[in-house]
Amino acid sequence: MIVSLAASLGMSPQDPAFWMPLAFMAVLFVVIVAGTILDGFDIGVGCLTLFAPHDLRPRMLSLLSPWRDANEFWLFLGMGLFVAAFPNAWGSVMGNLYLPLCVLALGVMLRSVSFEFRLRAPLEMKSRWLSGFTLGSLITALAHGFLLGQLVVTYQSQSGYLWFSVFIGVCAVAAYCLLGAAWLIMREAGELRMRAVMWGRRTVRWAAAGAVGISVVLAFANAGVFLKWSDGPAWPVVVGMWGFLLVAFVSIEMCLQRMVNSSYRTTAFPFIVALLIFLVTLGGLGYSFFPYLVLDNITIWDAAASVSSLSLILSATVIALPVALIFNIWVYWRMFGLSRPFTPPKFKA
Repeated sequence: MIVSLAASLGMSPQDPAFWMPLAFMAVLFVVIVAGTILDGFDIGVGCLTLFAPHDLRPRMLSLLSPWRDANEFWLFLGMGLFVAAFPNAWGSVMGNLYLPLCVLALGVMLRSVSFEFRLRAPLEMKSRWLSGFTLGSLITALAHGFLLGQLVVTYQSQSGYLWFSVFIGVCAVAAYCLLGAAWLIMREAGELRMRAVMWGRRTVRWAAAGAVGISVVLAFANAGVFLKWSDGPAWPVVVGMWGFLLVAFVSIEMCLQRMVNSSYRTTAFPFIVALLIFLVTLGGLGYSFFPYLVLDNITIWDAAASVSSLSLILSATVIALPVALIFNIWVYWRMFGLSRPFTPPKFKA
């Protein structure tokens, strides 16, 4: 496949002008997947604080504290890598997605500022900063979904396409809430776990509707994607992905229903399956878009910087990425398992 793709571009597979943009696209995809998944439960828990009782909200935010700094890393890395490696696509993307990208930046900034200020605010002001974190999480999740919807319809802004993007934004909020609820089920006990089970049951079908909506519109709005799915050599894989998503969503709902009726024991099953759903969905989107950054308009080779610039960026990436991976692995290995609240020591009078 690589050889035929290089031949269609009039290049050799060993040509740096061919393989370097391909390598950077793979790294960018990994960063997007890591940011969506690892920051996803953070965003989801932030959205769920809107529906939680006031006495449970501080506990929900305290659970996020160990990962907040690591979660912010992925967005900045992805944006920096995209601008540096694919500068010729930045103008087209920014020109069409200027408003939702600004809304996304506003949501991310509001989340970060509210979380940090809540830790340092007087007791009577903490609830206001907590509300700011909730609002920032909702804005961030909605902006992610709206951006995805606009990418799927290739930036078309007619009324029907615009409402589709809004619908995908709502479904993205539900998908992040599902991931956050599944994480709380794994991490917490008692009332918060019970509420997380109910939140998960209310969001799982909306998340499934978003996955179906993206797939249907992407296929029927673009003939090339439809042919790649139906007539390409990978159509059995596409069918397998659809079958997996169906089984995964049904399995999560059955697991949550069983927890409502019989047991609230600690389980990582809904969280792991939700992670796999995000992975498969993002993988399907990556396969559908490849080799384009802007569907049917700008390929990764059209958008890439010069070979000399890519060589310099690659040198920095080879040095910085392993350090970042070691740091994140060290931070995230503790995200699984039941969390127990800190009990202050008893002091003798």
